[in-house]
Amino acid sequence: MDRRNFLRAVALTGAALTTVKETEAMSILTQSFASAQATAYDLVAVMGGEPDAMFRKAIAEMGGMKNFISKGDKVCVKPNIGWDQPVEMAANTNPKLITEIIKQCFDAGAAEVTVFDHTCDDWRKCYSNSGIEAAAKAAGAKVVPAHQESYYKLVSLPKGRSLKSAKIHQAIVDSDKWINVPILKNHGGAQLTISMKNYMGIVWDRGYFHANDLQQCIADVCTYAKRPVLNVVDAYRLMKTSGPRGRSLSDVVLSKGLFLSQDIVAVDTAAANFFNQAREMPLEKVGHLAKAQELGLGTMDLDKLKIRRVRI
Repeated sequence: MDRRNFLRAVALTGAALTTVKETEAMSILTQSFASAQATAYDLVAVMGGEPDAMFRKAIAEMGGMKNFISKGDKVCVKPNIGWDQPVEMAANTNPKLITEIIKQCFDAGAAEVTVFDHTCDDWRKCYSNSGIEAAAKAAGAKVVPAHQESYYKLVSLPKGRSLKSAKIHQAIVDSDKWINVPILKNHGGAQLTISMKNYMGIVWDRGYFHANDLQQCIADVCTYAKRPVLNVVDAYRLMKTSGPRGRSLSDVVLSKGLFLSQDIVAVDTAAANFFNQAREMPLEKVGHLAKAQELGLGTMDLDKLKIRRVRI
């Protein structure tokens, strides 16, 4: 597939976006598409399918879920369930994606899978109206609350600059592995919500972040010793404006993308580049990307990585 045809193939759909310019922000999606066997890719980008199908393709390209989840593991899957909004509003992670991830964890031998988020709206309504609670339970996962401080354990963040400790949800602390599953969307303070920003749903005191250099605190909390074994960015729908909650369907673009990597900085950089197709968002405005790179959490230099790009 040549570059121009591929650009047409991945063009975002929806009333808010009718054309895609061939900008530098597209670099993550416009390189060679030579066929390759499943191997040790640093990052996989999949376009054009349903959330579950894109994840199946992405994880297969990474060698399968058994490369990340072992028999007997207690796994925590952490979506964004922060808002009392339906799936069409793109405020929360797509439940189809969560279902597939849970299924694949059990197929890989996980003993149990737990799902939670520290929500912003009423947690019962968020869990229910997002569709994630029902989807997770139907797939065999436990869905636990996160609205009380007693659910959290204080951990040290010695590498943090503004944030030196945080109370982390026990579901993460007690897990053998955890999988970070944010949705890609606009955020008024952090500019973008992606994998690093999704960490704010595992901590108790988010107010400290907003009062003490939000961008640095987002990077700092990601220094927590137990890193996600996978970061899976849901870009099936993206909220381009009015984030993080959204106001109307005009805020949403049907973009049909998914990004997968263990490198949290790289996957968020790739997703941010993708977001630039819907709305201009210079990477320097998403300050936690560079701050996390400075802390040694990953790289923004995608040219140095082995990347697999697939269109369904």
